[in-house]
Amino acid sequence: MSKLSKAKRDKRKKQAPRRPFARLNGQQPVQNHAVLMNEEGQVVAAIGMQGNEWLLAIGGQTMGNADNPVPMLAMLKHLSNVQEKEGRKVTLEYSAQLQQMIDDLAADEGKTADDYLATLVSEFEGVDSEEVLEVAEAVESDDAPAADAAADADDQPKA
Repeated sequence: MSKLSKAKRDKRKKQAPRRPFARLNGQQPVQNHAVLMNEEGQVVAAIGMQGNEWLLAIGGQTMGNADNPVPMLAMLKHLSNVQEKEGRKVTLEYSAQLQQMIDDLAADEGKTADDYLATLVSEFEGVDSEEVLEVAEAVESDDAPAADAAADADDQPKA
């Protein structure tokens, strides 16, 4: 080995372009599969896939994730229906992959895709905000049977 080999190697390293570090858990890009847009073309909410995880984003913020995106799609469809009832024009578009998932789930239950999705959307339409709060409080206190009994007692006519 020559005395100048280290100097030559160092010179080569300085002249070589910088390489980025390969991160083990680098962020994977999100692929949009459902997009709810308003009449100005702005994205209101979206469902995307990042790696093996489905993400729900509303107003530019990730609100949650799940293994199955179909309930999230039903929620976006319900949101679309609410916006249209209020007089706003919105469009909901979703990918062929998401449509295939709906078709498969609907076929398992012996329904058409539209009927299956309409059934899921109707579950959101029947929920009142006060009912959601009551259920959330009952779950937090792990006292669901007592909460159900209290709700049943409230439904009974008072003498």
